[in-house]
Amino acid sequence: MLTQTVRKWAVTGALALGAAVGTAGVANAASGGSSSSSGGQPPAGMNPAQVAHGPGEALLTGSAASKARAAALAAVPGATAIRVETDSGPAAYEAHLRKADGSYVTVKLDRSFHVTATQSGFGAGGPPPGGSPQ
Repeated sequence: MLTQTVRKWAVTGALALGAAVGTAGVANAASGGSSSSSGGQPPAGMNPAQVAHGPGEALLTGSAASKARAAALAAVPGATAIRVETDSGPAAYEAHLRKADGSYVTVKLDRSFHVTATQSGFGAGGPPPGGSPQ
């Protein structure tokens, strides 16, 4: 009987600990990265290629990705493409680039892959840990 009581308390304690750790993880994730105070520049050690897409956005693949990347790189000579994706705003596509000086720029493109705008920074929220291109 004592063994069952100890077992029940151990299971209850483990569940409580798991809930506490899970809650702390969710709170940390919620407070950790939806905004950027660095003007679109990543904190040290951030990987822009791993940033979550905005609502309604998806990575481009195949010829669409190649065309978007080529157009964006032509607009920003010497830059490196981090990622190309659909845009949830008025543009059809967007390309996130790292310029030769280490700063980031977002290039907006229309459905024909013509550049419509170039914006300083990585976009809303800035990039996540790292810095390697896709």
